[in-house]
Amino acid sequence: MAALANLAVVVVALMVMAIMVRRGNARFRDYARLPMQWGLHGQVNWTAPRALALSFIPVLAGVVLTSAFVASLAASPREGQEDAALPVFLILGGMFVGIFALHLRLIAWSLRRNGP
Repeated sequence: MAALANLAVVVVALMVMAIMVRRGNARFRDYARLPMQWGLHGQVNWTAPRALALSFIPVLAGVVLTSAFVASLAASPREGQEDAALPVFLILGGMFVGIFALHLRLIAWSLRRNGP
């Protein structure tokens, strides 16, 4: 039953990020390249094609969350840690959604500030 809850967290996090990608693609459809890295003073250090910029974090999240899920199935927990996996998946999923939301906000801020 715990594995099902862990899988649900992984699926929900990836679905939320898929929705964020769709919304970001619609929002930034006028830009072929989007910022990927910023310097300490807010200048854009490098850009990437829109598809890559919007899919990098969700793909990374998919790899990490799927690997963690498979590892949780393959390894047996130590005594007393049987219920520790779900909070880890909640933290990982929330962290990736939050980082992606921050990235989308920084993209919007940068495009609004610096123009195309």
